[in-house]
Amino acid sequence: MRDTAVKTERGVLLPGVLFGTGTAGTVVINITGIHGNFSSNPFYYNIGDTLAAHGIDFVYALTNDAYPQIRTVNVHTGEETVIGSATENFDDMDDDVEAYLRWAQDQDHRHIVLSGHSLGVNKIIHYLSGHPDAGVEHFLFLSPANVEYMVRNVPEAQRAYIREQVESGNGNRMLPLPFMYWLDCTANTACQWLYDKDLQNVHVERDKDFSQAQRIKISGAMFIGALDNFTYGNPTEYLRTLNDHMPSRDHNQLVFIEGTEHTYRGKHQELADGILRVVQGWQMGGEGNAIHHLASEPEGQRRAGALA
Repeated sequence: MRDTAVKTERGVLLPGVLFGTGTAGTVVINITGIHGNFSSNPFYYNIGDTLAAHGIDFVYALTNDAYPQIRTVNVHTGEETVIGSATENFDDMDDDVEAYLRWAQDQDHRHIVLSGHSLGVNKIIHYLSGHPDAGVEHFLFLSPANVEYMVRNVPEAQRAYIREQVESGNGNRMLPLPFMYWLDCTANTACQWLYDKDLQNVHVERDKDFSQAQRIKISGAMFIGALDNFTYGNPTEYLRTLNDHMPSRDHNQLVFIEGTEHTYRGKHQELADGILRVVQGWQMGGEGNAIHHLASEPEGQRRAGALA
């Protein structure tokens, strides 16, 4: 495991982490979701270690919002800069994804799998919908986020205050109260959460806007915990609805992990093993629609067996 800083077009260095040699034929690049760092999502260790042990590189692709604040450098100016969920600009998300893809191509990886967890899924849906020739062979969607669900409880008084701050030119000011009751951010960032449609691309309702997913031509696999709480109680239908709107619906694999939720607590190794099986199947030329319901012994036993 080693640090792998990648450079965006705007000059910001994103401090990712590589599991593996960096020279494997296949690389899985996972775009993080909001606050999707090693502390809150320790399953990244399981995924990275498991894939690397089987000759597959894995990149924990930290982006603008993995932490509230991230100190990094802008190579164009040579100055230290701070990025993070507090000031995230969704207009930068394609630049972030593309930086990691350029790195993979520079490393001569022959097969690139683009993955994302939570809001990271929404970001790669947006990216792939507009970049059909990006050199990505397959996608992995891990617990897609339902942005409308996330912002549903933002009170109208705070919404009005956010609009007022942005319209009056004070959008860079931090909100006096946490947005969504947990996110400390500027009015500009909160406004994008509320009104920018680019990441509102996964829905519970079948008649909502799935136009981004409809433009993705490659096939892949989707994972979700059977207790995921972003789905109004029906993760199975949530994933099926997304899949049904995709051109590759007959070739995608849907994986439901029993007894766990959005961050796969208690099933980290089961998630890693499932991803490994899917990627190895692609390496062997396999493809085809399949639905899996995964249940296993407690993670501690599973992990011990995997390392034995």
